[in-house]
Amino acid sequence: MARKLAVIGAGLMGSGIAQVSAQAGWDVVLRDITDEALTRGTDGIKKSYEKFVSKGKLSAEDAEAALGRITTTTDLDACGDVDIVVEAVFEKLEVKHEIFRALDKIAREDTVLASNTSAIPITKIAAVTERPESVVGAHFFSPVPMMQLCELVRGYKTSDETLARTREFAESVGKTCIVVNRDVAGFVTTRLISALVVEAAKLYESGVASAEDIDIACKLGFGHAMGPLATADLTGVDILLHATSNIYTESQDEKFAPPELMRRMVDAGDIGRKSGQGFYKH
Repeated sequence: MARKLAVIGAGLMGSGIAQVSAQAGWDVVLRDITDEALTRGTDGIKKSYEKFVSKGKLSAEDAEAALGRITTTTDLDACGDVDIVVEAVFEKLEVKHEIFRALDKIAREDTVLASNTSAIPITKIAAVTERPESVVGAHFFSPVPMMQLCELVRGYKTSDETLARTREFAESVGKTCIVVNRDVAGFVTTRLISALVVEAAKLYESGVASAEDIDIACKLGFGHAMGPLATADLTGVDILLHATSNIYTESQDEKFAPPELMRRMVDAGDIGRKSGQGFYKH
C-alpha cells in the first residue's frame, strides 16, 4: 500500500520535503495558495533532481518516477486523505493556526499533523485542534535534500504513537532524528544557532571584528562547517530574526534578543543569499 504525504507550503522547505519524500517512494500532495508558488516549487524540485542525475547520484529513471509521485494543488481539502501532513509555511502562529484548524476538520482521524516550525512551541500550534495528541514537530533543515538532521518535537500532549510514526517517516526519507522531549520555544537547534547568531551579530555591529573574522573563528576554533553569519545569510536573516524574536518573546531571555542591526537589515531587504546581500555580498 502506497504511503501518502501532504506538504503544505511550496517554498524551499516545503518543496525540499516533498522532493526527498517522493524520491523515497512516498506519494506526495504539495499544496500552496497559488499556482505560481506551486510552479516555483516544482521547478526547484526538477532542477535539484537534474543536479543529482548529472552527478550520478540519481538515475534519470528514478528522478522521473519521483516527479511522477508529486501532485500539486491549491485545495487544502486534497490534504485530507493522507497518512502524514507536514506544514511548512511562514513562521507566524496565526498562519499556522488557520491551517491546523482546517486540518483538524478535514484530515483522517489517524493522520499525523506535523509542523516544520523551527521555533514556535508545538503545544501552541496544537491548541486549536481537538486532537493535540496527533500534533508533532518535524523540523527539517535547509537545503532539505542535503541536510541529514530532523528535529522531532513532542508537544505537551503529543502521543508516543504520533512521535514514533513521525520518526519512521523521517528516517524513511533518509534523515537522522533527535527528539526534543520538552516543548521549549526554539527547541534544541534553533536555540543554539540563535544564541550564536545573535552574539555574532552584536560583535559585528559593535565593530569588535569583521563578519569574515567572526566566521573564521567559529570554523577554525570550534570546527564549525560554516560560521554563524554565513549561516544567517544562507538561512535568511529574516527567518532567523523571526525565530530569535519568537524565542525571546516566549523566554524573555536576553541572549535571544535580536540586535538592532538584524532588524535594519531586514527592513532594508538585505536578508542574505536570496536577496544578494546580507552580512556578505552574494
